[in-house]
Amino acid sequence: MGGRLAIVPLDDVADELYAGDPDEFVADRNARAAEARADGDRVLAKEIAALPKPSTAAWVVNVLVRAHRDEIEALVELGGLLREAQESLAGDQLRALNAQRGQLLSALTRQAAARARERGRPVSTAVAGQVEETLRAAMADPGAGEAVLGGRLSSPLSYSGMGGVTGVRPQLRVVREPAPAPPRRSRAGEDRGDGDRRAREEERLREREEAARRAAEEQHRREVAQAREEATAAAELAEETAVRAEEERDRAGELDERHERLRARVEELSVELARAEEEAGEAAAELRRAERHRTTAERQARDAAAARDRALARLRELEEG
Repeated sequence: MGGRLAIVPLDDVADELYAGDPDEFVADRNARAAEARADGDRVLAKEIAALPKPSTAAWVVNVLVRAHRDEIEALVELGGLLREAQESLAGDQLRALNAQRGQLLSALTRQAAARARERGRPVSTAVAGQVEETLRAAMADPGAGEAVLGGRLSSPLSYSGMGGVTGVRPQLRVVREPAPAPPRRSRAGEDRGDGDRRAREEERLREREEAARRAAEEQHRREVAQAREEATAAAELAEETAVRAEEERDRAGELDERHERLRARVEELSVELARAEEEAGEAAAELRRAERHRTTAERQARDAAAARDRALARLRELEEG
């Protein structure tokens, strides 16, 4: 990270540091702070030196944001829509949305682990859990979503479910180029030099305040535009869910009518089955009687045949004698 700092905001330095290797974070941070001091901006050097080293989970989330920013922005936006629309959704619809939200969080956590592995850092189960909890916080809380999208987390976030998010990102301000160092003066000109230096410092302070004011106004405009978009999207979602609910009510009515028809048919078939079973029982009884008659007739036939054979044999004996 060589090179001297000319005109650079603290945000740019932080972006560079938090995008780098976490094992080299402290050394890189110290080098950039030393460069800022060499350039004469001790305030910037102090702020750079105060940047905290990211934890493993925070670093993984920062990597994910840089690799899949569109997906993270969609996640944060979806969280806002869900917060707006959840009051108008039925319980089963909320459960379905929560299931989809869980699938999205799991998918993004897997992507985060994959990006970390590409950087030579396998992710443990514990770290993956912290990554998913951070993404859940970003979805549940606007401030957490903004912090995650900043890509400069130093610690993971967690959402309590009661409106509380723990873990913060560095609070960064824009730092402008320091004024050039005044030339060496004689002791006779030192008083005037001190006045010029104070004037330059006051001018720099006014510039910073003006920049902060413009940044706050721009942030407010973005928030208003985003809120308007979210409100429009929430209204569209509410309308879509109302239409789906009406369609489901119609479908439920149709299924209820079909159920009644089938139930009536089952009753008819039950009556026919009972009647058929009764007729089958009668036929079985007749069959048993017929079997008994057949058995008796066959026995009588055998007895008659035997009597005939004996009579013929007796006749032959008489005729021969």
